[in-house]
Amino acid sequence: MRTECQADFVQLNGKRYPCTVSLAMDLIGGKYKATILYHLQDGVKRFGELHACLNAATEAVLSKQLKELERDGLVSRTQYGTKPPVKTEYALTDFGRTTIPVL
Repeated sequence: MRTECQADFVQLNGKRYPCTVSLAMDLIGGKYKATILYHLQDGVKRFGELHACLNAATEAVLSKQLKELERDGLVSRTQYGTKPPVKTEYALTDFGRTTIPVL
């Protein structure tokens, strides 16, 4: 019985994965992560626009998923202004664009 796949270990950001499938699942395996990436493939979106696309997700869950995607380098976050309400935009990074064929 195979554990996952028969490849060398892969490392990213100090984490070690048994194969590329495990790496991909860690990066985009969250409940809404793949959907967020899918909606960002057409361009920059604000938080409210993403929330409208994912109306089943609460704001807290969406925010958490976006922070994880940003931490992993798949999504970039740009904030304009310092006083509330601030304008925040999300976009795919070059690394994030590599997930589009998988989606």
